[in-house]
Amino acid sequence: QVQLVESGGGLVQAGGSLSLSCAASGSIFSINAMGWYRQAPGKQRELVAVITSGGSTNYADSVKGRFTISRDNAKNTVYLQMNSLKPEDTAIYYCNADVTRKWYVASLGYWGQGTQVTVSS
Repeated sequence: QVQLVESGGGLVQAGGSLSLSCAASGSIFSINAMGWYRQAPGKQRELVAVITSGGSTNYADSVKGRFTISRDNAKNTVYLQMNSLKPEDTAIYYCNADVTRKWYVASLGYWGQGTQVTVSS
């Protein structure tokens, strides 16, 4: 099976910074797109940022200019650098990866367990 493990969440003050990481492991042939989603209490999960295997990125309008997504293909790891954090960024952040497993012909989406990010005002 494929496992995604997030780390780096925590409590920060508004205007501060936080870095998240997500490492994928298991029977992996390749990873296509990787992304970060977040979900606040009582709200639907939403896309934060996504990065393709080639390095192309896309961000939610609410985080453009503040967050930066990157990846290390050799380590099967995706990162999210969050700067100028706002209270509305408070949520559980989930890693997602589109993975082609060994011996499989199709890719599947996998989710991490989530990491809590809390921004105080």
